Amino acid sequence: MENTIDNSHELENSGDLTTETPSMQSLEPEIKSGANTGSDPLKKVQDELAEAKDKYMRLYAEFENHRRRTAKEKLEMIQGANEQLLKALLPIADDFERGEKSFKDKSDKESEGFFLIQNKFKKTLEQYGVKIMEVGKGSSFNPDLQEAITSVPSEEKLKGKVVDVVEKGYLLNDKVIRFAKVVTGS
Repeated sequence: MENTIDNSHELENSGDLTTETPSMQSLEPEIKSGANTGSDPLKKVQDELAEAKDKYMRLYAEFENHRRRTAKEKLEMIQGANEQLLKALLPIADDFERGEKSFKDKSDKESEGFFLIQNKFKKTLEQYGVKIMEVGKGSSFNPDLQEAITSVPSEEKLKGKVVDVVEKGYLLNDKVIRFAKVVTGS
């Protein structure tokens, strides 16, 4: 029985503790006053989330721009390296053309190997985007594609036009890598 009396005594003491703690009614003014000063925890977290989203979107956009820019620069570097090599091979194409003119009979056995190599070389250049400029006698002079090395007196219909092509011009993917050297009429 003593145990029950002691327990009841503890219950009475615990009742005393609840009277000493502040009630919810006394805390309500503090919560309301905190909301009025702008320290609403939900709004604060929402603002931080919006700021983090903004930073993320900016960082993502910056990364995408960087990725595109570096991919473009890499492609330009590869094309630039190819351009230098292809420019170095153009005099060989000129030599093949001069060699072709030296053969009188293009159907004999001796010239067969030469023309096989020449055709293979031309196809290789075409494979990498090299095209020969179509410039012929009587075509209009275009300073964006041609370089006039000299001007000769000519008949009226050839004034300001191409009279002769000294050296062929070449394009690489529609970009001039060597201007055609031409003689114009005056």
